Amino acid sequence: MKPRNSGLDPVSGLIEDSLSGRLSRRDIARRGAALGLAAPLLAAMGRFASDAAAQDATPAAAAPTGEPIRLGAVFGLTGGMASIDVPGSRGALLAADEINANGGILGRPVELVLEDGRTDVTATTNATRKLIDESQVAALLGVNDTTYALAVAPIAQEAGRVFLTTGATGPIIPDVGDFIFMLPFGDNVQAAAGAEYAKGEGWTTCGLLTDDQLDFTLFLSDFFKQRFEDDDINGKIVSEQTFASGDTDFSAQMTEFAALDPQPDFWYFSAAPNEAGTTVRQARDAGLNQPILSGDGFDTPLLVELGGDAANGVVFATHQGVYEETPAVTAFRAAYEKQFDTQPETVFAALGYDGVRLLADAIERAGSDDPTAIRDALAATHDFAGVTGAVSYEEGSRIPTKGVALVEIVDGQYTFLRNVTPERVPPAS
Repeated sequence: MKPRNSGLDPVSGLIEDSLSGRLSRRDIARRGAALGLAAPLLAAMGRFASDAAAQDATPAAAAPTGEPIRLGAVFGLTGGMASIDVPGSRGALLAADEINANGGILGRPVELVLEDGRTDVTATTNATRKLIDESQVAALLGVNDTTYALAVAPIAQEAGRVFLTTGATGPIIPDVGDFIFMLPFGDNVQAAAGAEYAKGEGWTTCGLLTDDQLDFTLFLSDFFKQRFEDDDINGKIVSEQTFASGDTDFSAQMTEFAALDPQPDFWYFSAAPNEAGTTVRQARDAGLNQPILSGDGFDTPLLVELGGDAANGVVFATHQGVYEETPAVTAFRAAYEKQFDTQPETVFAALGYDGVRLLADAIERAGSDDPTAIRDALAATHDFAGVTGAVSYEEGSRIPTKGVALVEIVDGQYTFLRNVTPERVPPAS
């Protein structure tokens, strides 16, 4: 093989050719001896040559052929959920591309058919019907909020199509029927993680702010109260205030909180992505300087974009998959950045990625894209290795048992604290 280093000195050229795998061990030894290079260096260069040759010898996966296997994805690409649903859709697209580059599913190409639910229940239901009736998808995934998942689920169940919600956390979602699965943990799990974090900090009193228009935020607050008031924590909610999705002025609620005497140890804000940063900023503007906790609705770029410096110190519970330094996470971040020219904006990107991969795994194990076969294979999933954690469905449950990541905003950066498994979790219903 002809070396390609004509512009380099002989030693540098030899090193470049060995690193790139253009020379065999024998060629490296022969040329290195002529140049008087030491034996240890020649041995190391030889190992590089062997590794490169082994990589070159790995056969490329055969290109997928035949009729595509269509997976339908519904995300709120516009509207209030866009800050987490756009990354979710990107993660799903990345997974589909990688699957096709590695031979597809059952040797067939996967086609991800993406529809915008526009963060609107009617638009979401219309998009779901379109995917089933017109695109004839084998299975569905997507939407990262419980309200929209509950709009998709009955349609999918009636049509006999698996629906895997990639980010919605309402633990009642699978109750719709046996074709409905969750990829993330339930709100009872992340709420318990938040309450137990407060216990660990020695905080016993809390002011609670809740968006009373969304299933997600109502579930999160209710489960948080249950766990925080449990006998082993014995915490007390000293004030509860509510607001409506889309509100931009929270001065009335913050005034009520500021008037509390004594002030609570911390605040728990149960809000969706669009209100995350604004509620935090207005709380700090009102002089509420105690710690603020929340759930995965705060896992959005809007927390810092709209909250600014006020977001520093906020701690929220979310999903594993972006913030840790593990080989799987590192590889995912690199692939995502290569394809979209940005780091994953939120962990919902990794959930979308895992969602497509989990469905592909079920179809491969089923040996068919028949919807019922997919359902049965998905229900039998055990220790699927996702970026967001291992996924197993225990008999009779379509919610996986997964750990919770705790993240803190430090100097405007989303900083991983640790993964936790709550000691006690309120029952799902």
